[in-house]
Amino acid sequence: MSRDGNEVKYQTSGALWITRSVTELKGGEVQELLIPQLDNQLGAVFTSSYEYPGRYTRWEFGFVNPPLRLSSRGMSFRMEALNSRGEVLLAAVRGMLSELPAVTDLACTEGVITGNLVPSVEFFAEEDRSKQNSVFTIIRAVKNYFYHPEDEVLGLYGAFSYDLVFQFEKVELQHDRPDNYEDLVLYLPDEIYVTDHQLQKTLRYEYEFQHDTGNTAGLPRTGRKSAPTSGREVTAPSDHEPGAYAELVRKAIQEFAVGNMFEVVPGQTFYEPCSELPSVLFKRLSRRNPSPYGFLINLGQGEYLIGASPEMYVRVEGRRIETCPISGTIPRGRTAIEDAEQIKLLMNSEKDESELTMCTDVDRNDKSRICVPGSVRVIGRRQIELYSRLIHTVDHVEGQLREGYDALDAFLTHMWAVTVTGAPKRAAITFIEHNERSPRKWYGGAVGFYGFNGSLNTGLTLRTIRLEGGVAEVRAGATLLYDSDPDAEERETQLKASAMRDAILKPDTAVGEIQHAKEESGRIRVLLVDHEDSFVHTLANYFRQAGAEVVTHRAGFPQSLMDTMKPDLVVLSPGPGRPADFQLQMTIDGCLSRQLPVFGVCLGLQGIVEYFGGELEVLDYPMHGKRSVIHQTAENRVFKGISPTFGVARYHSLYAAKEAVPECLQVTGVSEDGVVMAVEHKELPVYAVQFHPESILTLEEDRGLQMIRNVVELVAERKQRASAV
Repeated sequence: MSRDGNEVKYQTSGALWITRSVTELKGGEVQELLIPQLDNQLGAVFTSSYEYPGRYTRWEFGFVNPPLRLSSRGMSFRMEALNSRGEVLLAAVRGMLSELPAVTDLACTEGVITGNLVPSVEFFAEEDRSKQNSVFTIIRAVKNYFYHPEDEVLGLYGAFSYDLVFQFEKVELQHDRPDNYEDLVLYLPDEIYVTDHQLQKTLRYEYEFQHDTGNTAGLPRTGRKSAPTSGREVTAPSDHEPGAYAELVRKAIQEFAVGNMFEVVPGQTFYEPCSELPSVLFKRLSRRNPSPYGFLINLGQGEYLIGASPEMYVRVEGRRIETCPISGTIPRGRTAIEDAEQIKLLMNSEKDESELTMCTDVDRNDKSRICVPGSVRVIGRRQIELYSRLIHTVDHVEGQLREGYDALDAFLTHMWAVTVTGAPKRAAITFIEHNERSPRKWYGGAVGFYGFNGSLNTGLTLRTIRLEGGVAEVRAGATLLYDSDPDAEERETQLKASAMRDAILKPDTAVGEIQHAKEESGRIRVLLVDHEDSFVHTLANYFRQAGAEVVTHRAGFPQSLMDTMKPDLVVLSPGPGRPADFQLQMTIDGCLSRQLPVFGVCLGLQGIVEYFGGELEVLDYPMHGKRSVIHQTAENRVFKGISPTFGVARYHSLYAAKEAVPECLQVTGVSEDGVVMAVEHKELPVYAVQFHPESILTLEEDRGLQMIRNVVELVAERKQRASAV
């Protein structure tokens, strides 16, 4: 990168020459400069008006008249030049796109490139699911083409819809998607405004691009107009009639009771006719509801997103990845004294603590798929954040990306955040698609920035107004679990939507608003069987920390995999439903016929008990994200170094009653309510626990990790004895 005054010049990985000039502007911030223009011009502004030390920063950045627009629908993509400068960029990337093996049906017409992605046919390990062919293959290729490590501003800016998850989770869709439905809209801007609140200055970054196919120097930074439209009618104030959401909660509770889900976050949508300009709504919402992730995006075709989201989705800087799961909600008081009382109620609520516990356990699992073992840490627990009408509890979680994984892998492995889906994720996503009244579109997805230097900063699309055709839509959900009060949860969705609805309806109302763990080759090789639970990768992470090599495969793989992989240990993960749903009898039989040691967790224990002739029963009260005290009842090497009584996390509805445990299994631990919590086969190398050693509720004294180390040690000793014979 060469420098000449305020101008730098560099060559990207794709052999594109870029010249960047930076000018400090006297007076004015990004909002003042750009917001009015976004009513009629394509572009976006992203702001942060809420500060929390070590978590959010007060920044603003934005642009209008970008030269390039990337959009997709399903496995089809469209890259469109929005002006003559975009045509230069389009010509430059065309060759790169034509060389991608994942791309088919590539067509280039004047100012537009379209194509399709070929679905992956390979058998992917769970750790590499984010590498499958998808529209993110295009995004990754564009980033690699423009890559330069020292430019922290240039990148793709825009919105990612909720439906993108269906490229990785095959769920039968219940709702028709309109013809104009887009799964993502990302802009590549060439003039970007950035306000640094700490330095109290605004900078304008201007870019010129040069390639063998053309040069943007001297071409005008013109834009395509896209103004608000009208014509839609509001036939009902919501897609749920009064009381219907409460009925949905009752339906979810039935699923929790039998263990199919632990939590789920369905939403309802509110509709209001709206003639206000998007810029007016954004300013009003920003003033009344300060948030760490505020945004106004003109998506084109008369569609706008106006948001004040409280929640980070995924942020990556260098190798560090961080998230801030939010769960646990209570209304604000009228005064600081009332706020304090509300905070006390919130902090003492077991239901709200369970909500956040489950969310953070799932979030840690998402990171564990791609992070350095031992680097995933909770660095903030149940921290209080106050917004205009709500008080939330928030956890702060970080990790370090393993070699071979980047920010896009981080984005995809968290898709979508448990705080907008539920757990286990696949079951929750299926429940949402089958029970919500309409497609989510942008709600529950993300907005933000993917930098060509490899960085990422995104927020969840929550507390957002979608404006299109003269109708403002506001979607809001609640985190449901077995303890939920149906009527209270319905009221919570209404409360969450109220700030956005008031911004639409009441213009004149004043509203009070790690250390890096070194990955070892390991002494033993572990096959982790994934039963579609939400904590599988945290469990894998623990085994890696214990020195094992781990490969994860979803249940249903061919039995011959065990012969080719030759694992030293098979771990049966937790999961929803019953063991028969995942053919655990067949898996266990395959392990024992090959003389492979087995360690089961939760559903794994239940499958082992059933395999040897025991029976399962259903708890009167499901234990989802609940703390329990375990009492050791017999010597068990899995509990080596653990006190005779210890606390753990439970997530289950099914259990093996002590009297129903077959004679060949020894019960080595029970809970305070008499439920079997650990078994060990009297002759075979088969061990199991009913609780979750990988949960944050089992973190005390590192006892969960110690148990996994004990299992690894047991298997390693057995392997050593076998090799000595």
